[in-house]
Amino acid sequence: MIFVTGDTHIPIDISKLNTKSFPLQKKLCKDDFLIICGDFGGVWRNDKEERYWRKWLEEKRFTTLFVDGNHENFDLLSSFEEVDFHGGRAHRISNSIYHLMRGQIYLLDGKTIFTFGGASSHDKQYRTEGLNWWRQELPTQEELQSAQKTLNDVNRRVDYLITHCAPTSVQHALAPAYPTDILTDFFEELKGTVSYNGWFFGHYHRDRAVDERHRCLFEEIVQL
Repeated sequence: MIFVTGDTHIPIDISKLNTKSFPLQKKLCKDDFLIICGDFGGVWRNDKEERYWRKWLEEKRFTTLFVDGNHENFDLLSSFEEVDFHGGRAHRISNSIYHLMRGQIYLLDGKTIFTFGGASSHDKQYRTEGLNWWRQELPTQEELQSAQKTLNDVNRRVDYLITHCAPTSVQHALAPAYPTDILTDFFEELKGTVSYNGWFFGHYHRDRAVDERHRCLFEEIVQL
């Protein structure tokens, strides 16, 4: 089984993954997956507290996966081992925690899932580069081109897309105050050129189905 939820901002919003909030996990195993839609928070300072929460997740019955958000330490994240994972490439954070990289397609439980993390930080003027903000939060042209090639290789058809932010039109419907950027516009292009059943994203700190195929997640945990 595959489950998806919103930002965890370890340690702030990780409690939604406890057994009280997510009781179904008692029936899961490591072949089941929980995907976090960015702002994981467990790869930030690599300090004692983070290692505690990663161990807490490691001891869960499921395997934890996440796309990157905007509040990530990208330098630290890129230092983890890059491995083959279910048809794509991923950073192995631990034995059962993996970072799903940008522009990859994974085959999980018989479903094809395209992932592409990142988003704009709207508070970056209050942050310090290399300390609590990284310019890698937005993609390079090379990453965008590689993603297009990956989608072309599967005839631009996947079951699901999982990202941190939303396509421009979906963002306007959900959070009109948020400005557009290169990534929301890229997603808007994919929205019109890729066939898919559903698109899940976080970032906006709310739970809302924008329409039949686009769903923002924060506290909710949904099963694909």
